[in-house]
Amino acid sequence: MHRLGLSLVLGCSALFLGTCFAADCVAYKKIPAVYINTPDWSKTIVQPRKEMDLLHGNVVATMVDNYQINADVVPVDGGFCVGLKSVNAIVGYNDFVVNIDMRHIPESCEYNAVLAHEDKHIKTYLSVIDDFKGELQKSIYSAAQSVMPRFVKNRHLVDGVIEKMNDELQSHPDVVLVKQKIFADVEIRNKQIDRAESGDELKKCK
Repeated sequence: MHRLGLSLVLGCSALFLGTCFAADCVAYKKIPAVYINTPDWSKTIVQPRKEMDLLHGNVVATMVDNYQINADVVPVDGGFCVGLKSVNAIVGYNDFVVNIDMRHIPESCEYNAVLAHEDKHIKTYLSVIDDFKGELQKSIYSAAQSVMPRFVKNRHLVDGVIEKMNDELQSHPDVVLVKQKIFADVEIRNKQIDRAESGDELKKCK
């Protein structure tokens, strides 16, 4: 009985000691710097072999949503404190594939009309990201500010901690919400373009 009691005491002491180390890491929390850039983008025009509905085209847009966390690793008694120092985020659309119906001959009036229409959609994707830069900055900063320093016993555990910090940052409600707003705004604006034009440019080619 005595030995069991001693083991429990030692176990609790180790637990409290670890908690103590973890609590000490709060002192190393910094105000995070947040840097946001948009990716370089490209446009590819293709004509699928299958005929498209209503002789139109469409745009497939790829969104980049990458976050790199820079952390401070501070040696402390018993291990290291890992604290978020800065976030380098790349958010935006980087790859647009424009599909144009195969029945439109390249450089024809119809082909150019469809291309001009799809270019308006591309501008919409890009302009939405520009319009949300301020809100993106605030959201990512809020998320970064909520990520607390963590204690690790060994330096080889640091990369895993940074990965968990990145997951925590990306799943923060503010970051999730601003991306939902971006997708919703893109959809609304693209529908407005389609309603406003409704194939008018193609009709002019006849």
